[in-house]
Amino acid sequence: MEPTMRHLLFAVPMLLLPLSYSQAHEDDHHHEHEGATSLGAHEHGAARLNAALDGNQLELELISPAMNLLGFEHAAASAADEAKIASVRSQLEQPLALFGLPAAAGCSVSEQQFAGELLGSAHAGYQRGDDHEHKQEDKHDHDDHEAGGHSDIEAHYQLDCSNPEALRALDLTRLFESFPGTEKIQVQLIGPSGQQGTELTPARAQLPF
Repeated sequence: MEPTMRHLLFAVPMLLLPLSYSQAHEDDHHHEHEGATSLGAHEHGAARLNAALDGNQLELELISPAMNLLGFEHAAASAADEAKIASVRSQLEQPLALFGLPAAAGCSVSEQQFAGELLGSAHAGYQRGDDHEHKQEDKHDHDDHEAGGHSDIEAHYQLDCSNPEALRALDLTRLFESFPGTEKIQVQLIGPSGQQGTELTPARAQLPF
């Protein structure tokens, strides 16, 4: 992964923090609290998506409680649990459909990784940057999950698009349909139109690039 693109993706939450803060203050106190929670804490029904489009390269990072995707957060205890995990992983391996990317954009997956205690090992082809840095992050996340009894699933994608001009919007309709336990997704995007941050739901599932 190109360092500049990786740093751009990981910088998305910090770059959009002032925007998210401003949006939160447009709502009442209750919704402000919900917005802050959706940005950071483990909240069932809520997920986060960071996206960055730079030239012909599209980077996506989905972070969600396992409950939203699997319907449970415990280690697989039956054949049905194992089958569900395999099904979810198979769906996550289809980002073009999951994020509504049009065929006209000519996007193909160059690298991908899935992380999470319940999904097992990550794909070997995906590099997350500085190994030491991410080992420390992974250890911290693992400790947090053990302490709180929660488990998250992370999906990282790098796509090369031969015709990025055809990328008009992220469309999460398929994602919401595939994982009905997901009620809202806090999307933070850097693209040709600049920085954007908004909350998508099944009723409002698109965000223009």
